[in-house]
Amino acid sequence: MWPVRFLLLFCLVFTFAVLQRSSGQSVCPGTDNKLSTLSDLDQQYKTLRKFYENCEVVMGNLEITSIERNRNLSFLKSIREVTGYVLVALNQFDYLPLENLRIIRGTKLYEGRYSLAIFLNYRRDGYFGLRQLGLRNLTEILNGGVYVDQNKFLCHADTIHWQDIIKNPRSELLVVPSNNSGNTCRRCHRSCNGRCWGPQEDQCQSLTKTVCAEQCDGRCFGPYVSNCCHRECAGGCFGPKDTDCFACTNFNDSGACVTQCPQPFVYNPTTFQLEHNPNAKYTYGAFCVKKCPHNFVVDHSSCVRACPSNKTEVEENNIKMCIQCTEICPKMCDGIGTGSLQSAQTVDSSNIEKFVNCTKINGNLIFLITGIKGDMYHGIRALDPERLNVFRTVREITGYLNIQSWPENMTDLSVFSNLVTIGGRTLYSGISLLILKQRWITSLQFQSLREISAGNVYMTNNSQLCFYSTVNWTSLFRTSTQKAKIKDNRDPRECSQQRMVCDPLCSVSGCWGPGPNQCLSCKYFSRGRTCVRSCNLYNGDVREFANGSTCVECDSQCEKAEDKSLTCHGPGPDHCVKCLHLKDGPNCVEKCPDGLQGANSFIFKYPETNNECHPCHPNCTQGCTGPRIQDCIGILDRTPLIAAGVIGGMFVVVIVALGFAIFFRRKSIKKKRALRRFLETELVEPLTPSGTAPNQAQLRILKETELKRVKILGTGAFGTVYKGIWVPEGETVKIPVAIKILNESTGPKANVEFMDEALIMASMEHPHLVRLLGVCLSPTIQLVTQLMPHGCLLDYVHEHQDNIGSQLLLNWCVQIAKGMMYLEERRLVHRDLAARNVLVKSPNHIKITDFGLARLLETNEKEYSADEGKMPIKWMALECIHYRKFTHQSDVWSYGVTIWELMTFGGKPYDGIPTREIPDILEKGERLPQPPICTIDVYMVMVKCWMIDADSRPRFKELAAEFSRMARDPQRYLVIQGDDRMKLPSPNHSKFFQSLLDEEELDDLMDADEYLVPHSLNAPPTSHIPHPHVDSNQNQFGYHDGSRCPEDVTRFHEVAAAGNAPSALGSAQRAGLDLVEEQHCNGSLKKQATVHSVEDSSGQRYSADPTVLLGEKTQREDTDEDGYMSPMKDKISTNHLNPVEENPFVTRRKSKDVHALDNPGYHNTPDGKPKCEDEYINEPLYLNTFNNTSDIHQEMLRKNGVSIPAQMTTAGHILQTGKPHHHSHGPHVHFAIPPVQPVHPGPMSQNDHNAHSVQSGHDHAVKSGPSAGQICLVSHQVQQGHPSKSNRSPQQFQLSGGKLPGHPVQPGSQIGTVLVDKMYKNSFDNPEYWQHSLPPPQISQDSSSAVCNNKFLYKQNGRVQPPAAENPEYLSGVKPGMVLPPPPYRQRNTVV
Repeated sequence: MWPVRFLLLFCLVFTFAVLQRSSGQSVCPGTDNKLSTLSDLDQQYKTLRKFYENCEVVMGNLEITSIERNRNLSFLKSIREVTGYVLVALNQFDYLPLENLRIIRGTKLYEGRYSLAIFLNYRRDGYFGLRQLGLRNLTEILNGGVYVDQNKFLCHADTIHWQDIIKNPRSELLVVPSNNSGNTCRRCHRSCNGRCWGPQEDQCQSLTKTVCAEQCDGRCFGPYVSNCCHRECAGGCFGPKDTDCFACTNFNDSGACVTQCPQPFVYNPTTFQLEHNPNAKYTYGAFCVKKCPHNFVVDHSSCVRACPSNKTEVEENNIKMCIQCTEICPKMCDGIGTGSLQSAQTVDSSNIEKFVNCTKINGNLIFLITGIKGDMYHGIRALDPERLNVFRTVREITGYLNIQSWPENMTDLSVFSNLVTIGGRTLYSGISLLILKQRWITSLQFQSLREISAGNVYMTNNSQLCFYSTVNWTSLFRTSTQKAKIKDNRDPRECSQQRMVCDPLCSVSGCWGPGPNQCLSCKYFSRGRTCVRSCNLYNGDVREFANGSTCVECDSQCEKAEDKSLTCHGPGPDHCVKCLHLKDGPNCVEKCPDGLQGANSFIFKYPETNNECHPCHPNCTQGCTGPRIQDCIGILDRTPLIAAGVIGGMFVVVIVALGFAIFFRRKSIKKKRALRRFLETELVEPLTPSGTAPNQAQLRILKETELKRVKILGTGAFGTVYKGIWVPEGETVKIPVAIKILNESTGPKANVEFMDEALIMASMEHPHLVRLLGVCLSPTIQLVTQLMPHGCLLDYVHEHQDNIGSQLLLNWCVQIAKGMMYLEERRLVHRDLAARNVLVKSPNHIKITDFGLARLLETNEKEYSADEGKMPIKWMALECIHYRKFTHQSDVWSYGVTIWELMTFGGKPYDGIPTREIPDILEKGERLPQPPICTIDVYMVMVKCWMIDADSRPRFKELAAEFSRMARDPQRYLVIQGDDRMKLPSPNHSKFFQSLLDEEELDDLMDADEYLVPHSLNAPPTSHIPHPHVDSNQNQFGYHDGSRCPEDVTRFHEVAAAGNAPSALGSAQRAGLDLVEEQHCNGSLKKQATVHSVEDSSGQRYSADPTVLLGEKTQREDTDEDGYMSPMKDKISTNHLNPVEENPFVTRRKSKDVHALDNPGYHNTPDGKPKCEDEYINEPLYLNTFNNTSDIHQEMLRKNGVSIPAQMTTAGHILQTGKPHHHSHGPHVHFAIPPVQPVHPGPMSQNDHNAHSVQSGHDHAVKSGPSAGQICLVSHQVQQGHPSKSNRSPQQFQLSGGKLPGHPVQPGSQIGTVLVDKMYKNSFDNPEYWQHSLPPPQISQDSSSAVCNNKFLYKQNGRVQPPAAENPEYLSGVKPGMVLPPPPYRQRNTVV
């Protein structure tokens, strides 16, 4: 191993000795070992010293690794330049003495990135390591970056201005200060300005780039313009000339920095030719040398280690050079029986790959049957005939060609079409060409064969071979002793008959096969290997000239002549008749010389209009466009710039002057117009109406004495929000409210914005929007709104997340969507929709609040642009964040985030992500993750809300419809563990108000909705049709319909449905209640009552059943699209009726409206007379029926604090009960639970429905009717299939002599009385369980049975209220003996 290394080292030293003599500098090789070591540490040091001692230029990489502490490295001071990278790693010495290193070229980079890498230079278990870099003369790194890290004791590396050293500013730079730099390192000398390699004065960093004047295009040696270095200098200089450089950017030619070395050929401007340059030099690295090292070859003008693949190495004048191959570069291969194929007997499938790209076969080619068809004995497969094409590159065979077997599907030997010589150095029995017994060969096709140097030709028993007799074999032989033995082949006469003869263009020398390209010589002309009759002198795509009998193409720079004239007279660009592009002297060229090296300078020319090239001015160094010095490229003509500047300046002055003139002119016109408007008395012409309907909302002005503040709820942008009560002047009711007070320190602008908020809130009236009760114009403006009992929805879902089921979540989604749909119809953009701005009135009723950011859009506006203010970034759409453009579709985005908050039970969107990063995250396509309880259906709705394109987001109407569809089957879309068992606490407002206002009397509190309904009904009618009217003092309710009907309807009286009529009557009399109701055909209802303080409420109830949204506009003309009852089209429903607390599991019915869960049999039966048109429709509300056993009902009563008698039994339906009057001390709730019976024969039996009776009592009712003992029986409809489960027959049940229609209570049923104490009345009167009203059956006037009134009392917020109006459809459609259907059955048993 050592002799090999010594020999290699000797060759390298000899090579660089030659370079030293050529360039005048000591050149040494580099290494490429990276962090590996070749031997022990001592040998590592010796190798480093042997390589780089007295070395000035390192041709490669300088790798200094694994050197111990006390080694002498002073031999490194001689190094001035490194062409590769410098690696200093894993060393223990304290000083790197590369004091004269000026440039690192970076032709090869460490790890592909760094030209200078210094790391891990310390001993881990000691105090030894690199402390100082002696690179005080390093001023340039041409390529690559710098990496300095993990040098525990290194000082001052972080003070170096590395950007001044690195030429490419985009190169990677990583210099990490050592841990020791701030403790033991000495500061730079004061003359170094904080940048140094060491603490001494002579160790300051020399800046050669960042301190230069702007005119310098490279390095400099001072701050002035005259101190610029030559552009070819690298690493700085000491003067302006190219010989004053410290190092060269490109090449060093005998001490001068040049762009390129003197070329082998130079341009002669006299002869317009490239001529040989006697002063040529070759480039070797960054130097110009007269002669390449002996182990290098010359390729064009550079010294290279080997020729490229498309060139071959030749030697001319004792100089090894690379010459371009004409077609295929020569390649010599061993033949059969020689060299690597010594043991081979034939060409076969195992060795044919060795002949790829071979041009010369050193030996023989033998084809035997064992090679063509395979050798089973030796395991050689048959040869694929296509593989024989590898011999198309063969030009010479030094031995003989023996063909004794050939593939049957190949009829010629065209694979040897390029074979020129058969040498015959070795012969086969004196034969150099043998073709024997090949029955399928018809022609030889040796079209390139020109010589058979030795040996005879032997061809026999080739039964199909033709053309052999035409060949003049003697012309191919080298000696006269050679003979051609050809016999027993195909008769030439048969070949002639088969027209297998030579082409007419062939000469008498014969041919190798058919066609003009198989001729041994041509009769007329030849074009390459093909014989032609004439050359393309005047026509053809490629024009030619005749060189004897050979057609030669004209040069590519010759223009093809169109007429009957020649294109060229000979070869080369100087024989063209006309040039295709440009003409430089006598030569046609593609472009004029641009930077060709001349004898003393570079040659630049420009094209004239006549397409001839002319020289540029001698001072032009980068080309030109004309003969003058001003036409030189790189010399800036400032005249156009000055002219453009003057014109531009004048233009700016004119524009500014016109701007001032227009400004003052418009100001004068405005003054004149204002004065004219002040002086004129005639009316101004009205503007074009906008088409917007007038805002007829009413604003209530409250006195400060009516309001009482109790507790601070929080602070807002303009003021403080208080809990409080409102006591209307002249009344005794107390209404819990929220009071928002403007700060006293706010200015006029805040007052305007505060009143704008009041305007918006007063204009909006919807069941799911917080209502403005009034404004108090005290010195500090106060807004009074409803007080929501349960706070905001965000806190509510977070507090009750264990009790919130899928039905409530989807109902909330529907309600928010409906509220936002209302805002969209009113062209109001909310801008701050979030769960924190949704308040909870009850678990089944939520309202949207906080209109502080909301803005109304005009009729022709589609978006609103915000000017200032804080924005809820994490809830906002991307266009809102970037451009502050707010639309209804940006509210859709906020809606999606709000739904996400609900589905995560109060989760924080983008939690942990700073607000400033939200826009970038949204633009990258990231969105909030899918909540665990959501199915992909719900999550996809959220994702659609978060589309970047606002028009791609769904509308609020679509969202309401989608969530309504989901709410029909909630457990399909939301997966919550224990969903069926979840139940929220009862929404008891009285308890909340009591806890809120402990000092107030509970009985005096009234909800704002209860108070506003009767007061709003005091408004006078707006048309000829009378409106419902209620007097809050007399507690009267009147209803009139303008339509007429020919017959009257029997008057009904309200009867107390109780088991003990006298007690009920007595209770009612003690309460002073007297109700009289009259119903006429024209729809007029009159009710008179005198009670102490029983408030009325409308019969309008909100139904949260999602099915009400679908198909409402076409099917339900009397209701609005949200499913709320609305008046006639010329009325405003909000002036008379206010929606009451909703039950999300209650469905609405109307005649001929068949919903998905309704029974179509009942609705499609045309019972009764046609209905009279009604102004208001009081539709009955049903609770969901149950499939549960009686334990469910008992458990429900237990949870509400009701004692259950032992004899009480239940049926599969929900009971309706009324709340006792607050003056009653022993209220009773009477009920009767009958078993399910088959349908009673009657008018409605054709509907095939079953009915059962329910006894319902109200302590407010007064006995009125035939007898006091009669009971009001309510019939329900039961699902089909129930009769089959009962074997009981229809019976009539009689109580106190009265007969009831429908199914009576069967024997065995218990009629019990439940005592409801006052302490339990709040829980027992839970609206979630008992909000239920059913229309009673109508009884004819002549019936002897008890007459039951069809009037039920609605219950709202713990108080019994009469409904607004009866439903005339039910009253007119019910006949004697009929029973009405029960509530629709739903599969999911939901406890409301």
